[in-house]
Amino acid sequence: MSKPAYKYLRPEDIRKLENFEFAPRALVEGYLAGAHRSRQRGSSIEFHEYRQYTPGDDKAFIDWRVYARTDRYYLRTHNLETNLEGHIFLDSSASMGFGNNPTKLEYASFFAAALAYLILANNDRVSLQIFDDKIRHYAPPGSTSLHLQHLMHLLETNQPGNQTSVAEALRRAYPLLKRKGTLVVISDFFDEPAAIFHALSPYLHRGFRIHLFHILAPGEIDLEQRGLAAFVDMETRGRVIAHTGGIRQAYREAMEAHQRGLRQLAARKGIHYTLARTDTSYFNLFDQFAQ
Repeated sequence: MSKPAYKYLRPEDIRKLENFEFAPRALVEGYLAGAHRSRQRGSSIEFHEYRQYTPGDDKAFIDWRVYARTDRYYLRTHNLETNLEGHIFLDSSASMGFGNNPTKLEYASFFAAALAYLILANNDRVSLQIFDDKIRHYAPPGSTSLHLQHLMHLLETNQPGNQTSVAEALRRAYPLLKRKGTLVVISDFFDEPAAIFHALSPYLHRGFRIHLFHILAPGEIDLEQRGLAAFVDMETRGRVIAHTGGIRQAYREAMEAHQRGLRQLAARKGIHYTLARTDTSYFNLFDQFAQ
């Protein structure tokens, strides 16, 4: 794969990714959308084993030569090589512009770019959806170097947009994904948790593996002591003046409750949830796929 310079996929990042142990472990085992082998019956590239016939099995796969020798029914099973898909959903709402060096959107874009690179490097397909309160850009699944260039162009020209509606974006995106795979949602999740997980239910029903990466800047997790300060909502432009000392504890408790709600709903539905701080390396996030 060619290695031109990209804003969110720098040569030094690619070198790290090529040596990153996550790639063979997670991709090959199928935790991402990577090529892996699944034990399905049928004609395929590689014989796996014989197993005894049980009522309900497809008789088309009975090996009659074995039956002639043993007077028992045995099926030939095979390893089928399957190429599933990775679907990256990147929140690009106005609130994702918060933070400095990097902003939440920049941090998320570095992670999305690396994720796309790893999937494509394994000869698999990846799609990208950029959303705020709607789907702003959709790149259907692809697996070529030209597809990677297109994804990098979308990431590099992307800017924070309108208000967040993770749930609405997920609902609109559902008909676009023709094949199940791994769904990776990268967002600050400033939306109602119940609405988000309701929108994820159809994906679960179809067998998607889902990972949620909750991107927050340190200043959002714990308010700094700044005395009297003006707070401006980046999405509604609403303005509040408050003393940080008077609201700091209540703010922390509200943020912790929101994170706890997301984590608990994810656990109930078998969805992977990870809190990602922008003051930590995004490379650490790849470990979540291998757990």
